[in-house]
Amino acid sequence: MRVYNFSAGPSTLPLEVLEKVQKKLINYENSGMSVMEMSHRSKEYEAINTEAEVLLRELMNIPKNYEVAFIQGGASLQFEALPLNINKNGKADYVVTGIWAEKAYKEAKKFIDAKEIASSKDKSFNYIPKITKSMIRSDADYLHICQNNTIVGTRFNYIPEAGNVPIVNDLSSCILSEEMDVSKYGVLYAGAQKNIGPAGMTLIIVRNDLLDSTHANCPTILKWKTHTEAKSLYHTPPSFPTYVAMEVFRYLKKLGGIKVMQKINEDKAKMLYDFIDNSKMFSNNIVKEDRSIMNIPFVTPCEELNEKFLKEAKAAGLTTLKGHKLVGGMRASIYNAMPTEGVKALVDFMKKFEKENK
Repeated sequence: MRVYNFSAGPSTLPLEVLEKVQKKLINYENSGMSVMEMSHRSKEYEAINTEAEVLLRELMNIPKNYEVAFIQGGASLQFEALPLNINKNGKADYVVTGIWAEKAYKEAKKFIDAKEIASSKDKSFNYIPKITKSMIRSDADYLHICQNNTIVGTRFNYIPEAGNVPIVNDLSSCILSEEMDVSKYGVLYAGAQKNIGPAGMTLIIVRNDLLDSTHANCPTILKWKTHTEAKSLYHTPPSFPTYVAMEVFRYLKKLGGIKVMQKINEDKAKMLYDFIDNSKMFSNNIVKEDRSIMNIPFVTPCEELNEKFLKEAKAAGLTTLKGHKLVGGMRASIYNAMPTEGVKALVDFMKKFEKENK
């Protein structure tokens, strides 16, 4: 029996996609082999690679002057690749709104004059600071933000006004969850393991004019242009995760696209937040206007009840609800593939638990 998996990542995948992958696992499209076995230079894999990009461009309405690459290394590798790829003046501004945004900032400081222009650390990252154009250095190579903060459960609900400074956005835990205007950003990047597919593939979307600002000492393998010019096939790519991503993109297109997915996500989040806000036991301390619709942390009045809740929830088929070790409590990650029924089951269990533990 499958459980409702609320893991922050690797996370749940659409059952329809898993079943398709399972059916084709041993013999993909009569090739006589699995995607995991085939050469990335084969016509079969090149077709997968091409369709994945075409579908992603359609889903996100990616403009023609942006390049796309499916690469290895995880979003964390991009924390260091970024300041080496966009390096005209050797300086960049960072907004620190969570653990991962802070890590990105610290890694950039190794290579450039990275400046933390705003942070919500003063209140344990429970809000998103307001960024104005005057806060951003006019000669900064880029402004870095993390759209959705997985651990603490916040998200940017606005696009900072940065003038001519390109905005770089880490979309790892919210990509494909809501509509966005790609043209407002210079670079978008995301790990796959939350809304795209299995761990192992990282997505890069970069505006063409930024591909020629790479530092001379940037390793070839870290250069975005290396991968965009080779259409993600410079070396052995994360082939199986890219294939599963293609199936996820097909699934989203069949569903009706990102607009439909966004409505489903907003409804799921509202269901859970409405219960928490009216509960006498459970609480969420995130500023309401900055709440994530992907990652929803919550706590009971004491650690003893938290532990009891987690134990009983797991027995009820509601798994991986334990919060990150840095913040504790519980966290429900309700990414695209979490069905509405899963969120309803969680709310029903929370109601039951509250009634039984007054």
